[in-house]
Amino acid sequence: MSKNMFVELSDAIADAAERAGKSTVLVDARRKFPASGIAFAKDLILTADHVVERDEDIKVILADGTEVTARVAGRDPGTDLAVLKLDSALATPAEVSKSAARVGQFVLAIGRPSIKGIESSFGSVNSIGGPVRTGRGSMLESYIKTDVVSYPGFSGGPLVNGDGTIFGINTSGFGNGGAITIPADVAWKIADTLAKHGKVKRGYLGIRSQTVELSADARKALKREQETGLLIVGLESESPAGKGGMMVGDILVGVAGEPVAHQDDLFVRLSSDVVGKSTPIDVVRGGKLESVKVEIGER
Repeated sequence: MSKNMFVELSDAIADAAERAGKSTVLVDARRKFPASGIAFAKDLILTADHVVERDEDIKVILADGTEVTARVAGRDPGTDLAVLKLDSALATPAEVSKSAARVGQFVLAIGRPSIKGIESSFGSVNSIGGPVRTGRGSMLESYIKTDVVSYPGFSGGPLVNGDGTIFGINTSGFGNGGAITIPADVAWKIADTLAKHGKVKRGYLGIRSQTVELSADARKALKREQETGLLIVGLESESPAGKGGMMVGDILVGVAGEPVAHQDDLFVRLSSDVVGKSTPIDVVRGGKLESVKVEIGER
């Protein structure tokens, strides 16, 4: 006799938890109870920055119970992510889901908050949003909200698809009263930068601006659907924008060919990719579209 659907679903969820648990580790780096982390390389662990209170002598316990010493390789408080470098390359790297999370999908939050093993919480995806400011001078390109329960020690652990692959990393470190998930494509990109450079650079123009509507002529010149831009109302002394030829009264409408319709767009466009580089900035000046080259500073 074949299993009923409920048993099959239950077994599938347990299998998914077991698969993701192989790359979910315990991170002991703070005074209170431990937290969790995700192996994204054999010698690198991605976790939540707020659970890492020291830079050296961090204890990481792998899925098989092996205890490994680690140190901080890089951290980014703005996105609440930190990368730990293991003394031994013994971790099992996580398998990232080949598909993006969708609203309504069943998901698991996995944590390893104690040496007893993994723990799980079951729920579904409520919403997918972004970009959003984190309140720490940074911007998350996207985020996932779920109704899974984030138990103590779950921060830094994965949000898991039904097949045991990983949608992203969970954190309750933004102080908004609940946990969110940073999608893997965003988190892994930041983690790679942290592993290589120790920090995430963020761009700086040195302008004060406000959102304004674009004229019909300006919208026509842009040759794209964009109704607003940023009117420059002030330039800081010796600012990158001023040195590059931007002027008070310009309306900033694009960075490196990408549209800028409001402040959040500008936060996203001023990524580490453009810091220190001469970058084309599109402005509407005197009703005409112009491009100026600005060497983006670091904030």
